[in-house]
Amino acid sequence: MDHALSLELDPTTIAADPRVHDLSEVKQSGMAWVKSHVQEVNSWVERDGFALLRGLNIVSTNQFSTILETLFGERLSQYIYRSSPRTALNNNIYTTTEYHADQVILQHNENAYSNVWPMRMGFFCVIPATTGGCTPLADSREVYRHIPAELRDKFERLGVQYVRNYGDIDLPWQEVFQTESKTEVEHYCQQNEIEFTWLDDKRLQTKQWRPAVMRHPKSGEKVWFNQAHLFHCSSLDNQLSAHMRDSIGSEFLPRNAFFGDGSEISDQDIAMINQVYRDLTFAYPWQKNDILLLDNMLFTHGREAYTGTRKVLVGMAKIASA
Repeated sequence: MDHALSLELDPTTIAADPRVHDLSEVKQSGMAWVKSHVQEVNSWVERDGFALLRGLNIVSTNQFSTILETLFGERLSQYIYRSSPRTALNNNIYTTTEYHADQVILQHNENAYSNVWPMRMGFFCVIPATTGGCTPLADSREVYRHIPAELRDKFERLGVQYVRNYGDIDLPWQEVFQTESKTEVEHYCQQNEIEFTWLDDKRLQTKQWRPAVMRHPKSGEKVWFNQAHLFHCSSLDNQLSAHMRDSIGSEFLPRNAFFGDGSEISDQDIAMINQVYRDLTFAYPWQKNDILLLDNMLFTHGREAYTGTRKVLVGMAKIASA
């Protein structure tokens, strides 16, 4: 927790940050202001990779979804092929990942383990935590540049193979794919280049190869865009003992990540990647009614541990694929 708090930018730094837009003097409702400033707000995100809108008057979840649809210029996307538990609200607004308050959620680009992902994300702080609970950010371009060259080149050459076993410890396949139908699961996998194996009537295993590095479609810059560090078995240490890891076997853990050729990624490699993220991560303390707009390829996000009640919502759009 001490480390998480150290990520927070101080008030003086925040006040001088051009990516934080203080709109507390706006007399209109948040919805009315956004409707008259769509181009301007989108230009902020395109220029900086994210924009924090602070001080707008927003009164409901429905208003938040309307604000996002107005800015994104389309309906929000349904969240299928999930990797974490969350609750769906109205109009494809979701709670952020519902892990215990004492757990840290590592930095990640949403759905970077998939061949489809949102280019735009919007977060809305309904209730800030008593302490902690920030949504830290890191620049994916800088992460790419700071990964040691030998390791970065190996990932870039081989890509990542994600292996998931749904059920007892991880999410059930019914929640991940948002269906009770095995046929629908199989169709989704076939359409999205996911290998699948039914281990028995209830257990499903999937494998998917994805690149570790992508180019941003507008800027052409290389970004570190994968979730190898989140899926890797070393990230399960707070859930599974070493004995359980060994007895289950690396292929049958709830989730695991390998190099694209199937070879193992060492714990040391993952530790190095996580250190790069720690070195580059920064955070703004949430305030009630804050909206954080994010280019999901340019910036990662995560969650600090926290105390008290915390409620942050998210919506996604502009689906990209490769």
